[in-house]
Parts: sequence; structure tokens; C-alpha cells
Amino acid sequence: MRILKLSTTLGVTLFAILAAAKTQAQTVTQDPKFEELLNDKRKISSQITLNDKYKVQIFYGDNEKARKTMQEFKKAFPETDGTIIFESPTYKVLVGSYASRIDAERALEEIHKKYPYALVVQPNK
Repeated sequence: MRILKLSTTLGVTLFAILAAAKTQAQTVTQDPKFEELLNDKRKISSQITLNDKYKVQIFYGDNEKARKTMQEFKKAFPETDGTIIFESPTYKVLVGSYASRIDAERALEEIHKKYPYALVVQPNK
């Protein structure tokens, strides 16, 4: 009988603590700019797609060097777009977006002058 009384008392106490914790929940107000920034990020992320097109990989290595390589590439080839992709544990700098391998190979000839280790890749294959 004593054990039953103790477990009932313990159960009632636990219920009271949980009910009190639930009623004292805090409300969080979110800055409206946060939602705006989140929407902007969603737009940008949806625009960066890797598709069946061919790209030229000009760098494979760590983050800092990938960023430097991308900056140098944009200065040397301002008309060609590029992106940095993280594939654990390294970063790749991919440039261009070519419909056929032949177009990518033509662009590679010019890119090879500055980046001799560049190669044509098809990211989603």
C-alpha cells in the first residue's frame, strides 16, 4: 500500500511539473528581415543548379584556394559564369555551362592557357 501511495504521489508531482513547464513556454518573435533573407536564399539556391550540361573543372582542393581561384577566373574570363561546389572533403571550381561536350572542349582550349589542369566534367553523371 505504501508503494502505491508513493508512486501515485510521484506521478501527481511529475504531472504538475510538466503542466507548469508547458504553461511557462516562451514566445519567440522573429525579425521580419529574417524571412526576407530566407526567401532570397531560396531564390539563389534554386538558380544554382547542376544539370546535364557540361562544365569545366579548373580547381579541386581546399576552400580558401577555391575562392581565390574563382576570383582569378572571374577577372580573366568575366563573360563565363562559375560556381564552387563542396564534395566532402574538398571543393571544386566549375565554370561554364555547355550544351555539348564539343562546346566544352572548345572552351577548354582557351581555359587551358591559364589553368593547365582543367578538365571537362558532366556534374550529374
